[in-house]
Amino acid sequence: MSEPKPPTPTPPGDMYKGWLFKWTNYIKGYQRRWFVLSNGLLSYYRTQAEMGHTCRGTINLATANIAVEDSCNFVISNGGAQTYHLKASTEVERQRWITALELAKAKAVHMQAESDDSGDDCPAVPPSSGQGGGCRNLEIQSTLRTLGSKVEDLNTCNDLIVKHGSALQRSLSELEGIRVVGDVGEKMRQVTERATLFRITSNAMINACRDFLSLAQNHSKRWQKALQVERDQRIRLEETLEQLAKQHNHLERAFRGATVLPSSFSNPALANKGAAVKGDASDEDDDNEFFDAMEDPAGFITVPADPKYHSVACLSIRRSGSNVSGLSSEIGMDDQSVNFDDQSMVSNPESPQPLELEPVRQRRTRIPDKPNYYLNLWSIMKNCIGKELSKIPMPVNFNEPLSMLQRLSEDLEYYELLDKAAKCQSSLEQMCYVAAFTVSSYSTTVHRTGKPFNPLLGETFELDRLKDCGYRSLCEQVSHHPPAAAHHASSEKGWTLRQEITLASKFRGKYLSIMPLGSIQCLFDKSDNHYSWKKVTTTVHNIIVGKLWIDQSGEIDVVNHKTGDRCHLKFAPYSYFSRDVPRKVTGVVTDKEGKAHYVLSGTWDEKMEFSRIMQSSKGENGTEGKQRTVYQTLKAKEIWRKNPLPEGAENMYFFSSLALTLNDPEEGVAPTDCRRRPDQRLMEDGRWDEANAEKQRLEEKQRTVRREREREAVKAASSPEEAVTEDSINDSPSKTPYGPSPLIEGNESPYGAQIKSTHPDSYQAMWFDKLDDPASGETLHVYKGGYWEAKEQGKWDVCPDIF
Repeated sequence: MSEPKPPTPTPPGDMYKGWLFKWTNYIKGYQRRWFVLSNGLLSYYRTQAEMGHTCRGTINLATANIAVEDSCNFVISNGGAQTYHLKASTEVERQRWITALELAKAKAVHMQAESDDSGDDCPAVPPSSGQGGGCRNLEIQSTLRTLGSKVEDLNTCNDLIVKHGSALQRSLSELEGIRVVGDVGEKMRQVTERATLFRITSNAMINACRDFLSLAQNHSKRWQKALQVERDQRIRLEETLEQLAKQHNHLERAFRGATVLPSSFSNPALANKGAAVKGDASDEDDDNEFFDAMEDPAGFITVPADPKYHSVACLSIRRSGSNVSGLSSEIGMDDQSVNFDDQSMVSNPESPQPLELEPVRQRRTRIPDKPNYYLNLWSIMKNCIGKELSKIPMPVNFNEPLSMLQRLSEDLEYYELLDKAAKCQSSLEQMCYVAAFTVSSYSTTVHRTGKPFNPLLGETFELDRLKDCGYRSLCEQVSHHPPAAAHHASSEKGWTLRQEITLASKFRGKYLSIMPLGSIQCLFDKSDNHYSWKKVTTTVHNIIVGKLWIDQSGEIDVVNHKTGDRCHLKFAPYSYFSRDVPRKVTGVVTDKEGKAHYVLSGTWDEKMEFSRIMQSSKGENGTEGKQRTVYQTLKAKEIWRKNPLPEGAENMYFFSSLALTLNDPEEGVAPTDCRRRPDQRLMEDGRWDEANAEKQRLEEKQRTVRREREREAVKAASSPEEAVTEDSINDSPSKTPYGPSPLIEGNESPYGAQIKSTHPDSYQAMWFDKLDDPASGETLHVYKGGYWEAKEQGKWDVCPDIF
């Protein structure tokens, strides 16, 4: 079967034809159908040969609603009687269809209004682009002639009323002066005739006025509709122009970054030229930034929003030109100010000369392809049902060549959201960016079915992007049972991110559930806003049979502890029978009083949008009997979109561009850094058998060190009379495969003594201290400093030998 072709317009008339996939039922799913768009009607056939005799269905676009679901899917519905769920093969093809359908719908509505109001002034068939202007001119001229004739009729009726009214007045005056009885009958007859003429003329005047008023009102409605259609088309064109301008600017910046900077560094004689070119380009960027500047009338345009993107309500979008312009300008100015700051440093003559700048490190864009090794999955998994994942010895065949510490650092892939949040003046708008950042951290997991390496106790990972992106972060494994990792990241843009994640995972035979138990906090220096939230549950399906796939489900409450603002995010679990958008996320931003200000919607694997709420009201009861809240909002703005995966990502564990660089060897990192872990390096190089052997060696070494540490802790905690010998500890019945566990509070030693300790093995983290956070009331590991200073001096004496 050939690939679907994009719809191509044929010259005569506005006709579009092409293949689309139409949803039929849950058994057959999407089926390929031939669609034809002509004269405001969308028809479909099973094959092109059926066009002459059998039409499978037709929908009138004049009363239809067109909604876009995702990059390739869209829905056409006329209010419930007919609904087409369609899917194009590519996003470009879907956009062509949407454009053609919107234009056809606009023309169909325009023709229907003309037919309803004043009959057929223009032909029923939509005119071509060359005839549209002439038809409108003829229509206007005909309308003006009709109105002119009505005005002439009014003038004629006015003259007759004046004439007959004067005659009637004279007859009445003469009637008063009659004294002869014989003349009374004749005068009365004249008065009656003239009164009748006056009444007839008055009725004609009234009818002419009514006709003129009705005609003027009808044409006024038609002109208002035409004006509204033109205004909507102009808004769509302006939005398209804005998107194209931003894409153009991004492409120009990427091109300059790939050509101008390297040439200036490689050839000192061209450094000044490169700086000058970039300085001029900064002005060019300012001129090429386009934002909404529409000036709509004072009234609002109420448009029902797509319910598939808003689970909180059946939303109504109200758009005000000035407010939309201001909101988009606020969003656009974030990008503009960032670029201006970066480029002004190059063009400023007082800044360091280009010769003194250090070249940006060229980071790798590929890793060795994943080998295809056979593994009997059931032989490993059948004895692991019901056990905690961290206590199951797993071969590297289930892993990806990254540590859990590196996966935590991947949360910073969309650090620009926090950079923009740091510039926000409003805490509620800042909350939107922080909420989008929480959702963006899951975008890398949609295809990542591999398990990251469990970090060794004391293992660290640094991500120094200070010169590239203005931030740097440090992760450390601070506990082994339960496994817990602490993360600290700080940026020159005025924000700090810290998190401590403890994973609780259960294998249920058919799926694997991973429940992060830690807390994440984000602090902003300028506003002193302090945010905290927790992660949702990750589920890996089809562990035994079928293709692995990942889903995120649960709810997140992002809380601003300073202002009391809150954002409630809901990750909808996947359902086979749901017609909703997969991987859907919705949220509402409220202040401390509980008043809603923003609505967020989107998917955790593609994009997020946010809208300002103008008004809220209580709607009808939902499916579960709960009363829904109806929000009326401004036009939705995109706040985050996932970066595309690099070419060949399916052969590189579906790593993102950032993930490909995380395990790239670097000089000067700590001896405990993940990049120096031998089993992980062997797996990345494709030497999996050696990686499995090295993994077992490292785990046994860690158990030995842990047992020794526990023995020392027991000796320090026990009195001389209750001292525990090494042999008794080694032979203790409470010893686990990972070493003895007598130090957990409440357990007894072999001699019956109650042993208490603040930490199971008295381990202290190297770079983090466990503190109580007064704002959130939680206990977590906070970075105590010293790592980056030790790196500058090259002194790693405090680091243990864990590899």
